[in-house]
Parts: sequence; C-alpha cells; structure tokens
Amino acid sequence: MTKPLVVLNVVGLAPEHLGPDTPNITRLARDGFSCPLGTVLPAVTCSAQSTILTGLPPREHGIVGNGWYFRDLAEVMFWKQSNHLVSGERLYETARRRDPNYTTAKLFWWFNMYAAVNWSITPRPSYPADGRKVFDSYSRPPEWKDELQERLGVFPLLKFWGPGTDITSTRWIVDAALDALKTKRPTLSLVYLPHLDYNFQRFGPADARCRTDLREVDAEAGRLIDAARAAGCEVVVLSEYAITEVERPVHLNRVLREHGYLSVRRELPGWETLDCGASRAFAVADHQLAHVYVARDADVRPVAELLRKTPGVEMVLDRAAQREFGIDHARSGELVVVAERRSWFTYYFWLDEALAPDYARTVDIHRKPGYDPVELFVNPELRFPKLRVARRLARKLLGFRYYMDVIGLDASIIRGSHGRLPEAGREMSDGPVFICSDRSLARDRLAMTDVKQLLLELQFGK
Repeated sequence: MTKPLVVLNVVGLAPEHLGPDTPNITRLARDGFSCPLGTVLPAVTCSAQSTILTGLPPREHGIVGNGWYFRDLAEVMFWKQSNHLVSGERLYETARRRDPNYTTAKLFWWFNMYAAVNWSITPRPSYPADGRKVFDSYSRPPEWKDELQERLGVFPLLKFWGPGTDITSTRWIVDAALDALKTKRPTLSLVYLPHLDYNFQRFGPADARCRTDLREVDAEAGRLIDAARAAGCEVVVLSEYAITEVERPVHLNRVLREHGYLSVRRELPGWETLDCGASRAFAVADHQLAHVYVARDADVRPVAELLRKTPGVEMVLDRAAQREFGIDHARSGELVVVAERRSWFTYYFWLDEALAPDYARTVDIHRKPGYDPVELFVNPELRFPKLRVARRLARKLLGFRYYMDVIGLDASIIRGSHGRLPEAGREMSDGPVFICSDRSLARDRLAMTDVKQLLLELQFGK
C-alpha cells in the first residue's frame, strides 16, 4: 500500500537551525532523522525544485536558474510558471506509473501551471487593460482557488514578496495545505513555505531578528506536521538552499557596459533599458550566480578574463567548466559566473541613477532582467514612505493608473544571499537540510539528485 506523504519545503532552513527556535521541526528530526542536503548549481528556487522532483541536474532538466535569456526572443524572463519548461519525469509521474490511484496536491512550488497533478495552486494576478494589478491565484481545477479563497480570503500577494512580507503568506499556504489534506486526501502534498527568505536576505541569517522568523515558520510547519502525522502521513521537511551573510553587491553589467560589451536603449520618457539583442555581452544576475550571454565567439575569452579580474567574482565557467557542475545546457550563458562567498550580483546596468528604468524603483519581478532583493525594502531615503504608499494605493482603489516607486537603488542594503555551492566543512550553516519521519531510511548525507528516489522508497518501500 502506498504511504501518503507531505513534503514541506522550508526555504532557507539549514542544519544548524535545528534547536530551540524550531521545536516542531527538530522533534520531527529527532523522531526520524536529518542530514545535510547537497544542492545544485545554482542553488536557487527553480533549479533546486526541478532537481528535487526529477532527480536530474540542471543540464538535464533545463532549469538553469530562476530566469534566463530566451535567445530566440532576445528577452530575459524570470519566474515563468509553465511546467512545460522542465524536462524529465517528475516524482508524481513516476509514482503514478506504480500506483494509478496516486494523487498529488502541489501548493506554491514553482512551475505549477500545467503540471500533471490533481490539485495545484500558485499566485497569478490579473492585469486589466487599464494597467491595474488584481490579486488572484491560478489553480487546477480552476474552481479550487475559488473554494480556497472563499474560506481563506484572496492569497496575500503583498505578504509573499516585497517590503510588506511577513508570516501571513506562509500561514495562508499552510491553511490551504491543511484544507487539501482534509478534503482531498492526496497521496503526495508538496507545500512551499517561503518565510525565511525575507529577513534572512534583508538582514542576514545571523541577525537576532531572524530568530523570530525561525520560530514563526516552525509554528506554521508544526501545524501541518501534526495534522499530517495524525492523518497517517509520512513527513519530509527539506530546503533548497541556505542563506549566507553577504556585504558586497557586484554590478557585472556595469563592468560589461564600461568595456563596450553591453548596449542600452534610451526610452522616450527619459530612462534606459537593457538592449539584450544588440549587446555583445550581458549578465543575467540570479543571486550569487550569473549567466553571461556572449554574442560573438571571439569575445568569450576576453569577457571571461575581464570578469575574472572583477572584485567579488570567484569563478568564471566556460562551456567545458560548466560540465563539471552539471549546468552545461543550451539555456546557460556562454559563461557562468559565481560570486565570492560574501558577494552577490545585481542586475544593474545604468551608470547614472537618473537614467534607471521606471521598473527599477518598483516591485516588478517579471520586467527586471535579473533578480532584485532590494525589493524587500522600502527606500530608506524616502520621507514619509507610508504616506507615499497610501497615496498610490488610493489611486489604485479609485481605478486610476499608479506608479508604486518606493524601492531604492542602493544594493549594499542587502545582507543575505544564496546560489553558490557550500564550501567544504560549512554544510551545516551554508547548505540545505533534509529531515524525514522514517528513521529506517537514515543516512549521513543526501545529494539533491537522490531526493526523488528516497521519496519513492518512503512511499513504496525499497
């Protein structure tokens, strides 16, 4: 008989976090087992989740980051949701071949749209023609999100990402997972709990304020662990990466621009945008890793030499070197750049802040050609920021267009990041963790590419 399983993805959780601040998760580890979890390069959400579910490295499942350059469109796209982007057989597809009655609920894991699961839900705002953003979700079946939102309210997107993030979004996801566990009784529940991602990046994981975040996410995870165990489910808690202290932002695109490789387009309103198709080389920054796309073969070596000399860069991988790290895929850049341990990469390409594009000062994860954690802060230079936000929200409520320009351009404010592989000997603090309710499957260490097989053994036996 197939054992039901609940998998909690507690983002940013490291082995060293087991202890007094996480009593519920620690109790699960004590009753079962825990071990360091080896991650993949890049150690970011989309790549790691795809490896967990397929058992494949990025070179095979194709998810080389949270975003990449779509060469045929000459556009950088981040945070796309179509499951068709992922190659390889997913955990739930393999399981369903073994048990035709196997069902899956996928809550807020990435690449959720059109996944071959029974129930799924993910944030998906609507964008009316008048320029507004209306908060909503996408679900399968379509009516499930209406059922959940009738009981729980509309998913609190402003608490999921941006300056207003707090435990509210994680609590909503747990409530939805509890509802699914009770009403759907899936064989597999995949539940994404994002709370540690916020202050760990804002202030760094060593900041005393982050202990509160650990206690908050543990309380929410505990509600789901208790309900799952009461329902006879096995439980796994895992993470995709650990967040480490940083102090130096590295502006790769500015370096490339200053040396004549990157091109911009001056827009009529008076700002610049990155012109990827016209650039000889540009970087798609994703936390502590960047894909550098180089248009001309003759430029690959000089660009690599330039970036190797850039302070804050640890490694520059050409195609041959990418093979060693399992990231040699057609979507990868001609060069893959990895930051030094206490550095991270911005997407910034402008040399004059007055020419920064309009989206730079907003929370706009889909328009920015790279990841921007500065979106977690209201610009500290603003006078009366709450009044500024209130005025813009008033325009939104009245149905007018509005420009929520409340994000700063000082990347040095960020104190935590991820994306690198953990250094040898630092896995307990710099790497993710795997925790399982079944002690019989215990091991000292687990590779991320082996998680899928272990979960199948947990449900079906060896």
